Amino acid sequence: MKKILLFIMIAVGVSCKKQTQKGEIEEVKKENFPKELGKVFEKHGGIDTWRKQNVLSFNLGEDAHTIDLHSRKTVINSPKYSLGFDGENIWVSDTTIYKKDPKFYYNLYFYFYAMPFVLADDGIIYEKIPPITFQGTIYPGYKISYKSNVGISPDDNYFVYYNSETYQMEWLGYTVTYFSKKPSTKTNLIKYNSWENVKGFLLPKAITWYKKDKDGNPTEPVKSATEFSLPLISQGKLPDSFFAKPTK
Repeated sequence: MKKILLFIMIAVGVSCKKQTQKGEIEEVKKENFPKELGKVFEKHGGIDTWRKQNVLSFNLGEDAHTIDLHSRKTVINSPKYSLGFDGENIWVSDTTIYKKDPKFYYNLYFYFYAMPFVLADDGIIYEKIPPITFQGTIYPGYKISYKSNVGISPDDNYFVYYNSETYQMEWLGYTVTYFSKKPSTKTNLIKYNSWENVKGFLLPKAITWYKKDKDGNPTEPVKSATEFSLPLISQGKLPDSFFAKPTK
């Protein structure tokens, strides 16, 4: 039911948007990412087309995640609770049920799901890194770090690895510094098992965390795959009230 209502709200937003944008001049953003990553973005649907979208939604189990792609306002609706970011504050509907740190978790899976496009955000520094190898295939990669004033955890790093022939993203490495507030050398590694076409974008359908050998190459899964479902992406807009903390 929540997904149906979301479709209706977005449809109304698209209608309104077409009326207000007539005659507007679109600002062209100068890119600073490496040529190879540009090809990765293009393989997955194109960064310019991605930036024209406003709403992204997906399910992780019973949790429905909805994100405004420009403001990064977020709502996660679960059968027992909801949490979100209204543009200023991160909120939880019931802290007696939800025990995790909402500041860390509210956008965690959004970043995993919106790969590789979030790697074109502002304030990013790119650095080519040695490739990784899995089952005889070599995957070239780039390190993504952030300027000191970007985000909650600017010391976090991401490592994206792609297929050198197709430029499809295949692996993601990442560090976590939110809890320690210090740079970390411990890298987690995710394999993007499968993708699905959602309105022209390749979005992940399943991801799996992997163990690594002493050289940093993936060896075997840590656990079973994490699966995403009910994807939605739209140029429609949602009202600010959609992301507000429920009053009851």
